[in-house]
Amino acid sequence: MSKVLTTPFATLKLDRYPTDSHPSLQAFDAADEYLLNELAALNPTKNSKILVLNDSFGSLACSLANQFSINSYSDSYLAELALYNNLVQNNIPLSTINFIPSTELLLEQYDVVLIKIPKTLALLEEQLIQLQPHITTNTLILAGAMIKHLSKTANELLEKYIGSVQASLAIKKARLLRVTPTHKKLIKSPYPSCYKVKELNLTLINHANVFCREGLDIGTRVLMPYLTYQPHLINVADLGCGNGILGIIFALNNPQAELMLVDESYMAIASAKENWQQALPNRSATIKVADGLLNQAKNSLDCILCNPPFHQQQVIGDFIAKRMFKQARDCLKPQGELWIVANRHLNYYQLLKKLFTQVTTITQTNKFIVLKAIK
Repeated sequence: MSKVLTTPFATLKLDRYPTDSHPSLQAFDAADEYLLNELAALNPTKNSKILVLNDSFGSLACSLANQFSINSYSDSYLAELALYNNLVQNNIPLSTINFIPSTELLLEQYDVVLIKIPKTLALLEEQLIQLQPHITTNTLILAGAMIKHLSKTANELLEKYIGSVQASLAIKKARLLRVTPTHKKLIKSPYPSCYKVKELNLTLINHANVFCREGLDIGTRVLMPYLTYQPHLINVADLGCGNGILGIIFALNNPQAELMLVDESYMAIASAKENWQQALPNRSATIKVADGLLNQAKNSLDCILCNPPFHQQQVIGDFIAKRMFKQARDCLKPQGELWIVANRHLNYYQLLKKLFTQVTTITQTNKFIVLKAIK
């Protein structure tokens, strides 16, 4: 259901994306409203070039689109889709906003920068490093978040890379940080980072927003021993692939398999492409940013591997996993297999039982469970 956001810049009907993922929540929060109201009070000139970072559903960019030159910079393909959907819904030309994936370079100088503090602070750090050459001491920079999501580390990163920070009073449990740019020495980014997987004799490359960037996650380690040679599985997808490790392991053990790796994070896909090239330089694969398997042909896959997320930005829940499981069911061939590893407490077994013909517990630890579901 669309929710209305009214600010001095516009009155808009806005939807989250996916639209049915969490119908009780709206596509903006009090921090978005606070940022827009504060910006209006500061009265930027009409020809201002504005950069918006981490605009989850396009509320900031859409509100400003008809009055300013807007670039929206994000690591999320779902955020990009949300932005375009909300532009269309509000009859705003798509050409008014330039979306820049996080893996591309910023090219312009900006008069105003609006930052929604992301969940992953490594992502914020990388974004601030990339931002440094594109601001001046006259650039207006406002960062915002709900107080419960605003850490001391975010404040420290803004001070380290941009300049002094002044915190606002809280309004509706949201807070702004006004950042005054100073001349800072340009710092070489520490990202991407690497770690070794001794069992596979691989070094994995991980860009800033990749899940478990500093080491192989425990869930993947639980699933790894079961990604063995299975010659009947040809068309295989790694759904929500992150740095690509599950798909790479399966490919190494299954020379007959044709792999597709998909994720909604641009940095995840960049990592997966680099890791695939290192591990399997002479073998092709489809590795792409996508909304899961939404556009994959029905009944086209033999097997899907998945280590599903249990949150979208700051919102925790099983709605993203449910959507992935439904996509998997639709895209699998009859008797096709979905393999997932997940935290035991999420109780995906019962959810999968409603969608698949057969669900088997392959193994479990005190924290994780590996399930195999057959269509």
